[in-house]
Amino acid sequence: MSSFFELSLKGLQTGLRDSSFTSRELVTDALERIAKFEPHLHAFLYIESEPALRQADEADKRLASGDKQEFPLLGIPIAIKDVLTVEHMPATAGSKILEGFIPPYTATAVKRLQTAGAIVIGKTNTDEFAMGSSTENSAYGLTHNPWDKSRVPGGSSGGSAAAVAARLVPAALGTDTGGSVRQPASYCGVTGLKPTYGRVSRYGLIAFGSSLDCVGVFGRSAEDVAIIFEIMAGPDPSDATSSDTAVRTTKFEKQDLNGIRIGVPKEYFIEGMQAEVQEKIRAAISQLESLGAKIQDVSLAHTEYALPVYYILAPAEASANLARFDGMRYGPRVNANSLFEVFSKTRGEKFGSEVKRRIMLGTYALSAGYYDAYYGQAQKVRTLIKQDFETAFKEVDLIACPSTPRTAFEIGAHAGDPISMYLEDVFTLPASLAGVPGISFPAGFDELGLPIGMQLLAPEFREDLLLQTTHIYQQATEWHKQTPPTFDAEKI
Repeated sequence: MSSFFELSLKGLQTGLRDSSFTSRELVTDALERIAKFEPHLHAFLYIESEPALRQADEADKRLASGDKQEFPLLGIPIAIKDVLTVEHMPATAGSKILEGFIPPYTATAVKRLQTAGAIVIGKTNTDEFAMGSSTENSAYGLTHNPWDKSRVPGGSSGGSAAAVAARLVPAALGTDTGGSVRQPASYCGVTGLKPTYGRVSRYGLIAFGSSLDCVGVFGRSAEDVAIIFEIMAGPDPSDATSSDTAVRTTKFEKQDLNGIRIGVPKEYFIEGMQAEVQEKIRAAISQLESLGAKIQDVSLAHTEYALPVYYILAPAEASANLARFDGMRYGPRVNANSLFEVFSKTRGEKFGSEVKRRIMLGTYALSAGYYDAYYGQAQKVRTLIKQDFETAFKEVDLIACPSTPRTAFEIGAHAGDPISMYLEDVFTLPASLAGVPGISFPAGFDELGLPIGMQLLAPEFREDLLLQTTHIYQQATEWHKQTPPTFDAEKI
């Protein structure tokens, strides 16, 4: 079943402006593919069919009247992870505690895309409150990896990654708190960008860890990701943590990496990682060198502490952020004889096990007598991790490493073992703690045909350098153009 979305996002822009096809045709194609493949993938939690077609018809009228240049995404359907609010669409965060909640406003990142003409076709599946690495923690069912139905798509933005990989939409928004864009991008063989903390407004994002949460982008290529990112990035008066630093426009004219220094940290090539992953990432680094980059070793000495630090800080922030979900203001309520019972029963019945686990961990870390020993110490080590990156970026322009220690694991492989699940994010957590931007993109496949992701990290606010370097690599290798096997009931 061919699709318009075999074209790049840039190709779709060109086709719409040249009248090679219409927005209604694009939206219809997306809806038909979703109807065909959703029973096997479950990438979406909500589909906006009729309103999306109406918006497509309006876009076609505007395109026919020459109303094009000011609206770069006019008529293009996209998907949004269901932790970002869109007015009049459900926002569940993958949780039963928000079942039926319809927000009265739209997240800034989404609003900017809509203002540019994008059509939000639906909300994608996510681990509950973005807490997970596999999308198995969603209260509304798991998502399957388009490359192999028996495997996870990664998490927590697994629905968005799977939707782009399956060519259901050309681009989708996700969020990255500890790797939730980069890890599923790696597992699903797409390009995923985590911006610098504060580069994209968090207004309208249902919070998990407020000092870590970033709104990111999935696309087929760096060029596609750049189009979305540069529209939604920038300061927002509704988010005090958003940065006023100017957004750099990515220049894609450069054909080589001459003058680019790329560091390779030994701490990211560890015992126990899949041999094929190490082999392909080493080969990708050699490819970068052949394109003109200077490769040198760097050290990020405190990398081994990123996992324990993250799993103290993130649950602590989650404990505070999720206190508001009590059955009084949002979602369903479990009735009881007293106010306290309403709170406890609603939270007890409507939160999933992983969310409860993290709330308890976070509450303990913040409790009297333990705050300094856990939360306070973790903040100090976080500073050391950030300083490691600052020191490294005095010597190099970028850091290259694997996105994940292995390719996508089988559904249920880590059931009942949260520590082994947490270890899937071991290569993405340090950049999240440091607040620096990162991108994951395909760098080959293992013997089972599963994608392997390469990760590049950059200094704060140098997303342009990440995107430019990734684009040059992608032009030379074309791994990102490979698609999952033909979809049918047997193969996905």
